[in-house]
Amino acid sequence: MFEGIFQPMHLFVIIAILLIFFGPSKLPLLGEGIGKGIRGFKKALTEDDTTAAKTTAAPAEKTETK
Repeated sequence: MFEGIFQPMHLFVIIAILLIFFGPSKLPLLGEGIGKGIRGFKKALTEDDTTAAKTTAAPAEKTETK
C-alpha cells in the first residue's frame, strides 16, 4: 500500500530529524515560512494566468498607416 519514498516509518524519521535540528519552538515558524512561500508561488501562477487571459481576450488595437 505505502510503496516508495514516503512510507510512514520514513516520515517519522524525517520528523524526528527536524525536531533534533530545529527544536520544537522553531518548527511552527518553519512551517509558516514554507506555507507563505507556497501561497506566494500559487498566487504568482494565478496572476500570471489571469494576466495572460486578459491580454489574449483584449481586442487588438487598430494602427493607422500613413
